[in-house]
Amino acid sequence: MSDSSRDDSNRGDSERDEPGHGGPTAPLIKMVNQIGANNLHHGDDAQAAELVATHLKKFWARSMKRQIIDYADTDGSELSPVSRLAIARLKTMSSTVKDWEETSDAG
Repeated sequence: MSDSSRDDSNRGDSERDEPGHGGPTAPLIKMVNQIGANNLHHGDDAQAAELVATHLKKFWARSMKRQIIDYADTDGSELSPVSRLAIARLKTMSSTVKDWEETSDAG
């Protein structure tokens, strides 16, 4: 019984660690911020953002990219500065959203 109650408390802890935004975009916000933090050692924010944008383009599914771009355009308050730059860069990697959707390496 203590194992199941421990599982419930762990689930509660992980939910409290999610960004304040909540909702289905919260895991994406958390991921992009973590990717940004993991790339800060590559230089300044612009260099880190370029690496993050490239990662998103290559490895995130189209639906994930759409969701994080929509979030950045409508709110973006939970995004780190590097994440904001990366998402802006992702949007400019092709001349239109349709282009990056069609050329995406992931889903």
